[in-house]
Amino acid sequence: MDTADRAHAPVVVAIDGPSGSGKSTVSRAVAARLGLSFLDTGAMYRAMTWWMLANDIDVADPEAVAVACGKPVIVSGTDADGPTITVDGRDVSGPIRGPEVTAQVSAVSAVPAVRARLVELQRGCAGVAERGIVAEGRDMGSVVFPTATVKVFLTASEAARAERRATELRAKGLDEATITAMAADLARRDAADSSRATAPLTQAADAVLVDTSELTLEQVIDRITTLVEQRAGAALSTV
Repeated sequence: MDTADRAHAPVVVAIDGPSGSGKSTVSRAVAARLGLSFLDTGAMYRAMTWWMLANDIDVADPEAVAVACGKPVIVSGTDADGPTITVDGRDVSGPIRGPEVTAQVSAVSAVPAVRARLVELQRGCAGVAERGIVAEGRDMGSVVFPTATVKVFLTASEAARAERRATELRAKGLDEATITAMAADLARRDAADSSRATAPLTQAADAVLVDTSELTLEQVIDRITTLVEQRAGAALSTV
């Protein structure tokens, strides 16, 4: 895409990375600062997993998941100040963060039919975002938005990611045994998502790597916001 075409193209910021890298918090903040929409694609996969469990679908059976994945109506709100996620009209923003969903979301996400359906929804969200969108997940730059204006891959050391997740869980009032179990699950989920055959967690060849291990939240937000402003240029000024 040449400079003239890019100036008139929708602004799409694709932010990928493993659990605990800070991508959700950073993506929302970048979107809010730039006046763009925000898309939490992980919430969409969690919503699909929640529906499967609530409807007694055997999530260990990829064929059963593939057959059922077209049934739920999943709607992702894209307001950075208050993103929402509903399934068949029900707000599931709380239930999808529970341990049962967390334990099964990697398996459901690995089913190609699930990914095909949700990728279509994700691209649809970007298509109607008037001012552009910041989309965070695990295959935004590599699969969903291959021609994104900016691609970022956020990472952090395993120790830093585990400590951040533990801090989040303590803030929610969870006991230490649960915190330890959920923190230990980080490595398992990352391994599963990185090794799956369909759209694995990986850094796109043209993504900018940002290691957040030694950076403050504001430093990360500033770095990515500046990058978007530099890359998007005229496209940002016209939205």
